[in-house]
Amino acid sequence: QVQLVESGGGLVQAGGSLRLSCVASGSTGSIDRMAWYRQVPGKQRELVASISRDGSTNYVSSIKGRFTISRDNAKNTVYLQMNSLKPEDTAVYYCLANVAFRTLPYWGQGTQVTVSS
Repeated sequence: QVQLVESGGGLVQAGGSLRLSCVASGSTGSIDRMAWYRQVPGKQRELVASISRDGSTNYVSSIKGRFTISRDNAKNTVYLQMNSLKPEDTAVYYCLANVAFRTLPYWGQGTQVTVSS
């Protein structure tokens, strides 16, 4: 079992920055890929960025150059640094962890990010 707890969301003006954190606990040695997703009401949850255990990253095109995903394996934590935020970045942001030998990923409870214009 892996538990994920996100933090760092909040209300920010357009152009501002936020840093999201996701701390994993439990069977953290089995965690491989970690990722951030976001969801707005009425829409599907979408991938924002992902990072493998060795640090390889992938970003959705809409946030490239503005967001940076990173992870600290020693602290079992993944981060999402969000700069130059736009109102369309408003969403609930969820942390995900893929683990070895398990098809279904683990999800955090989500943290709200609201960007005002």
